[in-house]
Amino acid sequence: MKLALAQVNQTAGNVDDNLERAERAVADAAADGADLVALPELFTVGYFAFESYAREAEGLDGPAFRRLGDLAAEHGVGLLAGSHVEDLEASAEAGYETPDDQGLANTAVFFDRTGERRAVYRKHHLFGYESAEARLLTPGERLETVDFEGFRVCMTTCYDLRFPELYRDFAEKGATLVLVPSAWPYPRVEHWTTLTRARAIENLCYLGAVNGAATFEDATLLGRSTVYDPWGVPLASAGDEPTTVVAEIDPDRVDRVRDRFPAWMDRRR
Repeated sequence: MKLALAQVNQTAGNVDDNLERAERAVADAAADGADLVALPELFTVGYFAFESYAREAEGLDGPAFRRLGDLAAEHGVGLLAGSHVEDLEASAEAGYETPDDQGLANTAVFFDRTGERRAVYRKHHLFGYESAEARLLTPGERLETVDFEGFRVCMTTCYDLRFPELYRDFAEKGATLVLVPSAWPYPRVEHWTTLTRARAIENLCYLGAVNGAATFEDATLLGRSTVYDPWGVPLASAGDEPTTVVAEIDPDRVDRVRDRFPAWMDRRR
């Protein structure tokens, strides 16, 4: 399977422009033979555009989410649609299960090749250090996976990388490919490269960490989107400019690595 990580630029608070960039990136990846494309965290509004969160929030049936589902169907690809600010009240009113019946969430959605919504992940760990995220958003609770092209795929988001128990929970649910949409800024380059690689190594799975490439008033995203194999070997990676990272990944390789190096058998709880 060919996995593409679309490291797109973003304009703070300009959802239409950001969606157009994402649409071009997905179209180009699909034309290059990608089976699955992943977009960054809050690429629609821009992570650091905190003042825009409430204005741009929408329920799971809202226009941005629908547009991304249509994008997956148009190009016949699986799409991890980065994440967007979800209006939990609107989603609850539409009949969706939510962690609260009001407030906002940082929500990633996985669409299959037909544009059907197959999994929803609301960021569990909200960043409070020099960020308004923890004040503005409600944390998620559910751990959903989706089967796609021989993989069991799960999603986590950015700051979640610092909490390895979340990844082991997903591994115990059978996850073999973890997608991590992020908005990771300078100067924490070593944290980004170490944590993403460690999560792949610990869980003997593929991991695709897709970061943004953008400069905001108070921060610059460091890019470096990377696909790791189950040994933690980087298969493809980027610098900090807008680009698309592409790698061939094989679901059978996860089983082979886990059989060859069954570290979990030695785990003591």
